[in-house]
Amino acid sequence: MANSSQKNNSSNDGFIFDDHIIVYDLQNLIKKIKTLNENSLKNYVNERKNDFSHWIKDSLGDTELAIKLEEETTKKDLLRILESHKDLNTSIKKNIPLDNECVHISKKSPYSPKAEKPMIKASNPKQKIITQEEEILNEEDAEKSSQLLNDTIDEIIKVFIGQDEVVKKVLLCIICDAHALLEGVPGLAKTLLVETLAKVISGTTFSRIQFLPDLLPSDIIGGQIYNPKTSTFTTFKGPIFANFVLADEINRAPPKTHAALMEAMQEKKINIDKETFILDRPFLVLATQNPLENKGTYQLPEAVLDRFMSKIMLDYPKRSDEKIIITENATTRLNIQKNLKIIMSKQNLLNIQKLVRKVFISDRIKEYILDLVEATRGLNKNIEGFKFVKYGGGVRASIYLGIAAKAKALFEGRNYVLPEDIMYVAPEILRHRICLNYNGKAHNISADKIVEEILNNVHPI
Repeated sequence: MANSSQKNNSSNDGFIFDDHIIVYDLQNLIKKIKTLNENSLKNYVNERKNDFSHWIKDSLGDTELAIKLEEETTKKDLLRILESHKDLNTSIKKNIPLDNECVHISKKSPYSPKAEKPMIKASNPKQKIITQEEEILNEEDAEKSSQLLNDTIDEIIKVFIGQDEVVKKVLLCIICDAHALLEGVPGLAKTLLVETLAKVISGTTFSRIQFLPDLLPSDIIGGQIYNPKTSTFTTFKGPIFANFVLADEINRAPPKTHAALMEAMQEKKINIDKETFILDRPFLVLATQNPLENKGTYQLPEAVLDRFMSKIMLDYPKRSDEKIIITENATTRLNIQKNLKIIMSKQNLLNIQKLVRKVFISDRIKEYILDLVEATRGLNKNIEGFKFVKYGGGVRASIYLGIAAKAKALFEGRNYVLPEDIMYVAPEILRHRICLNYNGKAHNISADKIVEEILNNVHPI
């Protein structure tokens, strides 16, 4: 959890970004800014201009630099000014390394690969001994991947306006080779999001399945059609045969339809009669469900929910963003998708999925993950909210916390996981794996409140 320096938000404690990353010097400020997209950066340059400039002026002791940054609004210009200033300082102070002062983004972090032992031996002598040289992603590849991912977000939010965090969390699922569940009221452009993903990643395909009470498994996976003229059966493939599949309003369909979808999600293959078809990679199912208060909806079984890595809550956009959406739909919306740029290829995405697995995660972080998951199961007596919990997260919760945290680290351009990465992904990973008992439902307790209590009481080692 956040240490004492994070809790005190004075200028002497560094500058704290919204994802709880704190920087103390110019070099790590530049690193962090490189990972931000244009919209996120505007939050600090415009809406939090006073905090941003105040920290640079007082902590870095450079009034001139603060004034220069106030005049610029684009990421490119900000980086140009900061890097020029850093080079000037470096030439003056050759013997003072700038990155020694950063606690959370420093190479001296206790969670970095260099802080661990050079070899991790398996407890069973028959198992393979894994060395760090084989497994750890290098910093250069991490930074390149980070830039590519953030460029992808920048392109998507040109169309999917006002939902930057949703885009980022969906992209986290994609690079983890996992699936996402979106919950929100109808009309929030969930179809547009998935369709846009397929457009900015070349070589990928998109399909949409509208779930209804009378939807059959064959409507999803396909089947065989008999031709009476030739007395033969012809196999036809269903809409599941695509890279990005939108399962719209999944909580309106019967269990037998869910079973067909779950098999495809888990096994990445389809069985039609005696034939087996391997689904093309990447394969992402982005399922949406309406709130249970809507008519005609049913609560998904826990076994179905557990197949999704993340449950992402989708809310209404801000008023200012909705005004932009109104303007674009009335004028340029018909052509806006045609102007989208291709940011990465299918092969780029597959390579990034492999790189995610190579991000280093220390034993201390693994212990932190286990502490969080065990807290959902009632093994931590300090969590008062557990009296409202029927049962907590399973093994998939632990696995997905580790993988999602690796993906978050890669977004930041790091080749190792920090506790802040776990805190960022924990709500989406855990909220649909905490099953409330009758007492919790009667008191209108949400899983999010319990996750928040766990994060506030369980601290990294």
